[in-house]
Parts: sequence; C-alpha cells; structure tokens
Amino acid sequence: MDASGIAKQLVFLTAPGVQVFDAATAVSLSKDLNEQLSQEIKKHPDRYAGLAAIAPQDPRAAAKELERAVKTLGLKGAVINSHTQGEYLDDPKFWEIFESAEALKVPLYLHPNTPPPAMIDPFLARGLDGAIYGFAVETGLHMLRIIVGGLFDRYPRLKIVLGHLGEGLPFWLFRLDFMHRAMVASQRYEGAKALKRKPSEYLKENVWVTTSGMQWQPAILFALSVLGPDRVLYAMDYPYQFVPEEVRVTDELPISEADRQKLYHANAREVFQL
Repeated sequence: MDASGIAKQLVFLTAPGVQVFDAATAVSLSKDLNEQLSQEIKKHPDRYAGLAAIAPQDPRAAAKELERAVKTLGLKGAVINSHTQGEYLDDPKFWEIFESAEALKVPLYLHPNTPPPAMIDPFLARGLDGAIYGFAVETGLHMLRIIVGGLFDRYPRLKIVLGHLGEGLPFWLFRLDFMHRAMVASQRYEGAKALKRKPSEYLKENVWVTTSGMQWQPAILFALSVLGPDRVLYAMDYPYQFVPEEVRVTDELPISEADRQKLYHANAREVFQL
C-alpha cells in the first residue's frame, strides 16, 4: 500500500469464500471470519475497512449475520463470491439478503467465482475459465440475472459493486436495452418480465464498478463516459495483481481533478460509508 500510494484498503474474503461448504459450516465460518477481520481492522483503523463474509446457503442466517457485521462489528457491507454451488441470487429464496442490505444501506460486492459445472466445460479446453475470461462472463451473467429478475424494482435502494470495470457490462448497455425490450415483447421467456426501467438505468443508478485488474486508459474512460464519474472507483486487484505502476495510469487519465478525486476516494467513501 505504501509503495502504491494507497492510503486505505477494503479487505474481504475472496472466492470461493464460505460458499463451497454445507450451510451450517458456512454460517459458523462466516461468523468466525467476520470477528477475526473486525479485530484486525481495529489494530489499523486508518488503513483498513472490511466487508463481511456471509453464507447464502442459509439466506435468513446470512441476512442476520450481515446485520451483526455492520451494526456490531463495524464492517461496511458484504461480499458474495457470485454463484453458490451453481445457484444465483435472483432466486427469491435469497431475497432476504437483499432486503437486509437495503435496510442497512450497505452495498453487496459481487465478486467473481469459478464458473459452475453447468457452465465451465467450454472454457476449460482453452484455459479460459479463470480471470482471463470465465470469471467476467459468469459474474456478468449473475448481475444480469439480478437485473432482469426485477431485484432493483423490489429493492430500489439496493447497492451492488462489481469489479473489473463491471465485468464487461458497460460495453453492452445499448444492446442490453434494445434486446431486453424485444425479449419482453416476444413473451418468449417466463422469467423475463417487463421492468420499471431500462437495464442500463439500473447499472447506472444501483451499481458501482471498480477498476480492479483493468488499469487500461481506454476502458476506464469508456466506463466513466457511459456510467458517469460518480459510479467508478479505483481499485487494485490485490493480491492477484500487484502492479504499483497502475496508479500512474490513473494519475495520467485526461479527466478533471474533481473527477479524479471521485475516482480515487470520494466515491468509495460514499458507497462504503467510510
């Protein structure tokens, strides 16, 4: 952090987290992990903040643990490492988690996971299942399922954060709107109903994206242009990528100083209530 000029880091349990265990084990582990993380943050409160681990396998317990983590342990939201043993959060059985996050006014960070068995085979043959492509495809799919499933109509103040500049979704905004409208009109899919807003509007108003692992000027500028300067946050993809030179790329972006301050810290302060 010192070598990169990073003043404060948001710490959380990375993939697959507790989501690979049975429900009872996952719930127990999440409580222990959150308490340990909270204690470590208290040793260096100026340098660290944290997101809670929760167990979607038991949605009610996950919602309660999120409340405890925020109100008692001082954590700033929760991380969910995408699918849970092949199940996705647009299933109504998980919606207690969203209800809790909205009520607490904290974000959920939807972090990538390895694609589930039903998806992974075509990726494996060419080594495309991981960070090179598979992670983004799987997590982007998850985010779209949440949008098309009407979660933001039911929980309009819900906040979700995506890494890697939105897992490719900002590039698709126009096509998502156009094709979703046609898909709904066709009445072809039982699970695709009309929404109160366009898919792109939810991505612009309920979703924040970070630059983690995507320190590439054209892509950052594009995300800023289509999502707006209030929706993009700087992040380094540590521990997977530690490239201090990434900060220089952000320093040299041709944007206003006000927008650079939003990118570096102001947006993170707002969404994570730092």
